[in-house]
Amino acid sequence: MKECSKSVMRRMREPNFANRYFVGSGLDVGGGPDPLSLYRELFPRMRGVQTFDKEDGDAQELASIGEESMDFVHSSHTLEHMRDPAIALANWFRAVKPGGHLIVTVPDEDLYEQGEFPSTWNGDHKHTFTIWKAKSWSPQSHNLVDLVTALGTAAEITLLQKLDDSYRYTLPRFDQTMTPIAECGIECVVRKRPAAEIAAGGRKPPMGIVSRVEAALLTGFDPD
Repeated sequence: MKECSKSVMRRMREPNFANRYFVGSGLDVGGGPDPLSLYRELFPRMRGVQTFDKEDGDAQELASIGEESMDFVHSSHTLEHMRDPAIALANWFRAVKPGGHLIVTVPDEDLYEQGEFPSTWNGDHKHTFTIWKAKSWSPQSHNLVDLVTALGTAAEITLLQKLDDSYRYTLPRFDQTMTPIAECGIECVVRKRPAAEIAAGGRKPPMGIVSRVEAALLTGFDPD
């Protein structure tokens, strides 16, 4: 139920979405029914976002999207519909420029599927997801930590969270995404490390020094 739209107020409260994640030109995979482009003016550094849906081709392969052609790739509740989520994530990540971000939201299997699979609420769901579990009740469960780390050394997880702020754990089994507030999901943001950063084994600050005046202004402490 308009899961991308539900996320907008939450994302507006998180400065990184406006300042780092939704920056430049992006791709919204599977966004047709509820596109991110509807909210472009709320994220001022977003120059534009192209929606990629069924009429554009196979979302798992993104064959028409060039390698490292997008500043960001966004997908809200699409990965669970893919034949192979590992291949889909690899192709979505392939399309991200170095320094750019992959932003993916999926249902959390305990919050959404609630112990039963095939899905009670959406018969097209082919997979369920957790942040990480040693054991799951679902025969098609995937740990997002495992899927993302399989993307290789370029993948830097910058955000990974369960979206249960408005989930009501006291309710009996019920599809809470049909309410106006519950997201029942997991959000993961992955930054693509540039080649130099991979070679260096991590991210280093820019060259140069912070002047005494800048340091005093930044810290409020003047050593003199």
